[in-house]
Amino acid sequence: MPFVSIGGVTLHHRYRPAAGNARPIIFINSLGTDFRIWDEVVSALDGEMPTLVYDKRGHGLSDIGGINSIDDHVDDLCDLVDHFGLGKVVLCGLSVGGLIAQGFYARRPEGVEGLILSDTAHKIGTADSWNTRIATVESKGIQEIADGVLKMWFTPAFHTARSAELDGYWNMLTRQALAGYAGTCAAIRDADFTEAARRIAVPTLCIVGDQDGSTPPALVRSLADLVPGARFEVIRDAGHIPCVEQPELLTALIRDFVASLADGKQIHG
Repeated sequence: MPFVSIGGVTLHHRYRPAAGNARPIIFINSLGTDFRIWDEVVSALDGEMPTLVYDKRGHGLSDIGGINSIDDHVDDLCDLVDHFGLGKVVLCGLSVGGLIAQGFYARRPEGVEGLILSDTAHKIGTADSWNTRIATVESKGIQEIADGVLKMWFTPAFHTARSAELDGYWNMLTRQALAGYAGTCAAIRDADFTEAARRIAVPTLCIVGDQDGSTPPALVRSLADLVPGARFEVIRDAGHIPCVEQPELLTALIRDFVASLADGKQIHG
């Protein structure tokens, strides 16, 4: 399994190069998951464009590390980009991954070709809601909130028809490191990219599942409205994690967006 230690943090990752001149696309996973949530999307894009997935700090097989803010996650992403010498990239971030993508752009706008912000926002939740979640998991464990979280992650149809997968994602969530989960909750709580979103000057695609219970369509739409010229798309029959529930639809949107970058088309919502 590929690991790299940079900046004192060991990160688990998978990089797939591709022939041609396509920009690399980096996928950044959501709170309580690891990079396997992108498997179907990345497999479908294999050979079309270079792809990089990684377990953000505190998740999956990466180091737990000290997580004090979104900047810690942004640091790791910057280090990975530098390690692979990727130059300009397309960032595809889901939920907190979208906050990390926005943070990376705010720090290195010259290093971003385009942004795909999936089921995320400029600001997610309230201080009270995140403090309550942190207190709950620290006192009772992640399993205490797992059933409720999965109701936001996936549609009722997924719960009914794909029960074995649902069990697997329950396992993924509850087996994350508590310190990494709680630390990232605090990072989300304190992150606010409202003003930064107004200054995004690269093509941006904002995507949301129509039944997302965590970052509902209206919230993601509010992010798209902040970003000049952003395109907004709703994926039908999907909750908070369309890359698991509707990977074909998400992959089609990604292909179209990346093709528009290569063609120099303007993206407008």
